[in-house]
Amino acid sequence: MKIAVMTDVHGNLPALQAALRTIRREGADAVYHTGDAIGIGPFPAECFELMLGTPGMKLIRGNHDSWFANGLPEPPPPWMSDGELEYQNWVHSSIEPAFRNSIGQWPYLIEGVFEGVRISFLHYALTASRDDFASVVREPCPADLDRLFADIESDLVFYGHDHWPSDLIGTARYVNPGSLGCHSEPIARFVILECDSGSFELKMRHVPYDDRALFEQFERRDVPHRHFIYQSLFGGRNAPAEAGKNRL
Repeated sequence: MKIAVMTDVHGNLPALQAALRTIRREGADAVYHTGDAIGIGPFPAECFELMLGTPGMKLIRGNHDSWFANGLPEPPPPWMSDGELEYQNWVHSSIEPAFRNSIGQWPYLIEGVFEGVRISFLHYALTASRDDFASVVREPCPADLDRLFADIESDLVFYGHDHWPSDLIGTARYVNPGSLGCHSEPIARFVILECDSGSFELKMRHVPYDDRALFEQFERRDVPHRHFIYQSLFGGRNAPAEAGKNRL
């Protein structure tokens, strides 16, 4: 069985299209996205439409998806600045409200056995309530991930949320493909996993994409605080020198 795993598309339609073209050519039986289809990029509605319309695509809920489905936290948490609120409201106003019902049914966790391999897919470690996420551990070691995912009993755990790719072995093998939609270079990252008779092989993949339409639509759609987004989430691509002044 061949599975593709991606995470954190974050409204980047050109990157998503490039990844799905490659995945179709390679003949994956299913595609798993481990959360945050929207947020950051200028194509929230288009990414939802493409992902919901892709056969064999399994969609897991991330924090940005939950904020759209359930509404932004009230009152806003201390870390959510006025700029972040303005941006999130722009994202939500760009999507048809009818999508909320579909997104609200996405699970926080999918678990299964694939050709004898136990696999879990989730956006990040869940809190005790099972509907929120633990604080991100930056540059984790295997012991950190063993602690975070202590209640998961799988051979493989795929996650995202932290945009940096990681592949570490503790009590399970923990794999973060890295954000598909946010990177300092115009490449879409994902994993191809092949399972057979209780064993598996995985390959970290990345494919280039043309990012001109991405930045054209940031500007054309007048995305709030886009210059800060360019600087902080796209490695300064398309960012003017004063980008850092527009903080979310």
